[in-house]
Amino acid sequence: MAPLNPLVTTEWLGERLHCENLRIADCRFYLAEPARGQLEYSRSHIPGATYFSLDDDLTGASGPGRHPLPEPSWFVGRLGRAGFGGRHTIVVYDDGSSTGAARMWWMLRSLGHESVFVLDGGWSAWSSEPRSMTSEIPNREPAELALAESWSGTISGDEVETATDLLLIDSRAAARYRGDAEPIDPIAGHIPGAINLPYQSNNGPLGVFQSDGNLGERFDLVVEPRRTVFYCGSGVTACNNILAAAIAGHTDVLLYPGSWSDWCDRGGEVATRKRM
Repeated sequence: MAPLNPLVTTEWLGERLHCENLRIADCRFYLAEPARGQLEYSRSHIPGATYFSLDDDLTGASGPGRHPLPEPSWFVGRLGRAGFGGRHTIVVYDDGSSTGAARMWWMLRSLGHESVFVLDGGWSAWSSEPRSMTSEIPNREPAELALAESWSGTISGDEVETATDLLLIDSRAAARYRGDAEPIDPIAGHIPGAINLPYQSNNGPLGVFQSDGNLGERFDLVVEPRRTVFYCGSGVTACNNILAAAIAGHTDVLLYPGSWSDWCDRGGEVATRKRM
């Protein structure tokens, strides 16, 4: 049923809405308006979709950074209670930014659920077409879901600070990377040695990702023997870059979950790069 590419199109999903082994997750979120995503979901969403909040479902109560990963067992339990099981193909979407969706995609992949995909263009693409929409909230029986007990594909702040074989990629906007502005975290700048590939450049109109060829050129610096580490402000938008790298064929990369917010908390060395 599922394609090899980590993305699915609106056409692909539209043809399979009534498949029994399909589950859909709505991950719309807006950092400055935490309640907006669920409000939009309650008004209209893809039929059969269940809402997962960044703050309540995809973030833990404690840990490094502003959006620490939850305990895997808690997250798996949340999915199972919502009717998401091991036999299901899961499609995740958000407003089209592929940030919340990519976060949940990465979390599921990290714990070993391989049949998970991101809707290319998300709600922006879906709602721009003559597609089915509803305000009905699904009520499903719990499902069995057995996944890993710990996150894989991550790297700690300690190792980022000491390792010498890393290619660090900062996924934030250029102004934040350079240190020109920092609207969220207490310190402006970036981790020394990091390069800047803003995640926003991966997506075009309606949030649809660039072609795999264009993304291949963008991520052609991801080569061994260096280990590639993506970070952002708090480990959310970096997942968009990880998804884009996967589209380009690079899946052996790492996430620094605490990202810049953790780096600031731990008093890590800061670099800035002013405009030329």
